[in-house]
Amino acid sequence: MEHDIPHEHCLQIPAHLKASLRIMLLAKHACGDGGHDRVDGNHAVYHHELRRTLEKIGLDVVTANRFDALFSAPDVDFVFPLLNRAGFLNSEMLAPLLLQRLGIPYLGASPILRGLSDDKHLMKLAAHRHGVPTADWRILRRGTDLAVVDPFKAARYIIKPNASSASWGIGVSESWAGALDHAAHLHTAGHDAIIEPWLPLLDVAVPVVGGRSPEPWLLPAMAYIPADPEALRSYEEKRALTEQRDDPLEVLANSRVAQRLYAMTRTLCRELWPFDYGRFEFRYDPASESVWFMEVNLSCNLWSKKSISRSAATLGIEHHELVESIVAHSLWRQGLITAASDRLVA
Repeated sequence: MEHDIPHEHCLQIPAHLKASLRIMLLAKHACGDGGHDRVDGNHAVYHHELRRTLEKIGLDVVTANRFDALFSAPDVDFVFPLLNRAGFLNSEMLAPLLLQRLGIPYLGASPILRGLSDDKHLMKLAAHRHGVPTADWRILRRGTDLAVVDPFKAARYIIKPNASSASWGIGVSESWAGALDHAAHLHTAGHDAIIEPWLPLLDVAVPVVGGRSPEPWLLPAMAYIPADPEALRSYEEKRALTEQRDDPLEVLANSRVAQRLYAMTRTLCRELWPFDYGRFEFRYDPASESVWFMEVNLSCNLWSKKSISRSAATLGIEHHELVESIVAHSLWRQGLITAASDRLVA
């Protein structure tokens, strides 16, 4: 028997559909035991937790950890693809492309939207086009003559792969020449590079998920409050490969700034909607109340300890309720279930 809907925007999957729906979780550590991985760290914990969460919801879950699970049609009705960082550039697009080929519905967003959202430069162009503030930046695609790239002035530069996640490959330089050196290193490793000014301010994320409304559902903005705003967060820190405490996340206290961020996020959603869940990231200066758009992460981390889940928790939404609502929205969006009155039915 289904419990009461936990929040007015949350969706539930009808019980009789849960009994017949077979879902594949495609993730690098979907078949693991939940222990830390020596390379991916807590991502292995996350994938295991998500599998258990889908099972807790009452879904029939099968697991896979390789793309070849999609080379021919698997015996499933729906796929939850999280095989994003698979060892080659733009790998986040491959599972959606394979699923499009097979005609199997899947969570997330279309392949072309995944590519757009993961390209930091293109999303900054979209933000600039819509009047959303961005800090200065330069894109350095592989094959670019770095000597002719137009420099900009900054006290420090941050250099990273243009399609990176979790701060992998990131570097900081106090000179333009040093920034170009790191960009050249990223090119050698097979990645396009992007250079931005280092802003020792607060990171603020606006989580966006699909819910009962056909419009994007914006959850409370979450600010990352570091002990030292001058310190750079490394890949090792984000993946808990070094000793650390839980992410210091708090709901953004400044309601005026939060409303501005929500307006900017709704504007950017017009370029990407519909999708199932994501995180829109900004830099925020509490002293001046200035904000700058940074990037978008569609199909980002849904671990219970990360920003989307912790934002939902401030509304009284438990992790499994959030995950069920996101999956239900995707099923609704793709026609596997339909809306009748204010509830979902098969």
